[in-house]
Amino acid sequence: MPAKPHRILDRVSGYADEAAAYMRRRRHIRKPFARVYYPGGRSSAFPADTEAGRALFLAASRLIDLAPPRRARQARTGSTTSARASR
Repeated sequence: MPAKPHRILDRVSGYADEAAAYMRRRRHIRKPFARVYYPGGRSSAFPADTEAGRALFLAASRLIDLAPPRRARQARTGSTTSARASR
């Protein structure tokens, strides 16, 4: 006997509600941090609300400010397609 359509919709909407709740919890728990990697594979995480974390975030923002702006990609010309067509 096939499942009734409203039960399938209830199940799907239940999954969607669970997924939305998971994303809300994750967003609430997730806080910004800076991770530093050392030679040999060791790493340390510094939360943004610590003195070391603030210093790392400030240094990163200064590096970003110094970086040259990215150039926008130019649209491809039809030269490659016309070269193929002439073969």
